[in-house]
Amino acid sequence: MNQTMVLFLQAPGQFPRASGDLPLSAPVYGYIPIIIFFLVAVTVPLALLGVSRLLQRRVFERQKLLPYECGIDPIGDARDRFSVRFYMVAMLFLVFDVETVFLFPWAVIYDKLAIFGLAEMLVFIGILVVGYYYAWCKGAFEWA
Repeated sequence: MNQTMVLFLQAPGQFPRASGDLPLSAPVYGYIPIIIFFLVAVTVPLALLGVSRLLQRRVFERQKLLPYECGIDPIGDARDRFSVRFYMVAMLFLVFDVETVFLFPWAVIYDKLAIFGLAEMLVFIGILVVGYYYAWCKGAFEWA
């Protein structure tokens, strides 16, 4: 066992050879860290899930079994119509969220863009702020 570990952990140029044998192939030993990483990546979550399963509380009360709806008691039909304002806020969130995703690639190559990139992003953020202000003035963010 000890000799096997020594063989696996040796540097590529230090492979022992018996007389008359072909040299051992070095690229195989490069996969050992990957295999160890894979084993740890599989073992740790499984062990944590197993410990969680052993320690969990198995007795559920009535409150625990109720459906969760942001603290509101589930009353009425689940297929009731929602207010249009809900969809307006959801769409505005998606629009502004997707637009701000464009900030990340700009930040990655900021040093290559120099002043032109800064001016371009200021114009972009300015358009976003104007759109946000317009939606705010129109009352799109008010629930009632």
